Amino acid sequence: MRPTGKLHLGHLVGALRQWTDLQSAHDCMYFVADWHALTSEYSDTGGVTDYAYDNVADWIAAGVDPDQSTLFVQSLVPEHAELYLLLSMVVPIPWLERVPTYKEQIEQLKEKDLSALGFLGYPLLQGADVLIYKANYVPVGEDQVAHLELNREVVRRFHKFFGELFPEPQPLLTSFPRLPGLDNRKMSKSYRNTIDLSDDANTVKKKVMRMYTDPN
Repeated sequence: MRPTGKLHLGHLVGALRQWTDLQSAHDCMYFVADWHALTSEYSDTGGVTDYAYDNVADWIAAGVDPDQSTLFVQSLVPEHAELYLLLSMVVPIPWLERVPTYKEQIEQLKEKDLSALGFLGYPLLQGADVLIYKANYVPVGEDQVAHLELNREVVRRFHKFFGELFPEPQPLLTSFPRLPGLDNRKMSKSYRNTIDLSDDANTVKKKVMRMYTDPN
C-alpha cells in the first residue's frame, strides 16, 4: 500500500481482510510502497514516513501478523528499483499509456501534474515488486487486474529476449472488489471520499449523511 494518507474502509474490505485470510496458508509478503507514493506525491513528501508508520499500525490492528507474514518498506530493498530499470529497457511506452487507471487518474486528478515518467511507469514498478519474488499470486482489486495483465505481458516479452525466469502472476480477487466512496466513485485517498479506519463515530456519521444517493 502507498503511504499517502490514512487507511479507510476500502483498504479493510478490499485488501486487509484478504491479507489476514491468506497469511495462515501462504508465504505472504506485504510492503509499504513508499516509492509508489512518490509517483504522485513527489512535490510534497513530508507525510510519507508518518503515514508509513500509521499504515503498518493499522495493518496489525486489522489482524496482519508479523510472525506469519513478511512486512517491509519498499525503498529498503533497492533491488526493486534495479529490476524496474531492467524491465523498462524492453517494455514499449504504448503498453504503459494504454493502462486504464493511468488515463483515469490523469483525467480525475487534474490538480496534480502527473505527466512525469514516474507516474507513467507506476504499473511497471508494480510488476517489478511482484516479479522480484517470483510470486505466483497477487491479491488485487478489480481496478488492478489490468496492471497484472501488463505484468504477464512483460514476463512474456522478457522471456522472448532472455529466456524463462519469472512465473506469470495470477490475480487473487477480493470478494468485495470495489467499495464506493462518499461521491460514488471508488473509495480512494486521492479522491478525498473516504471513511477512515481512525474516524470516530461522530465523524463517520457526518460523512455518511453527505454520501451520494440515487435520486431514483
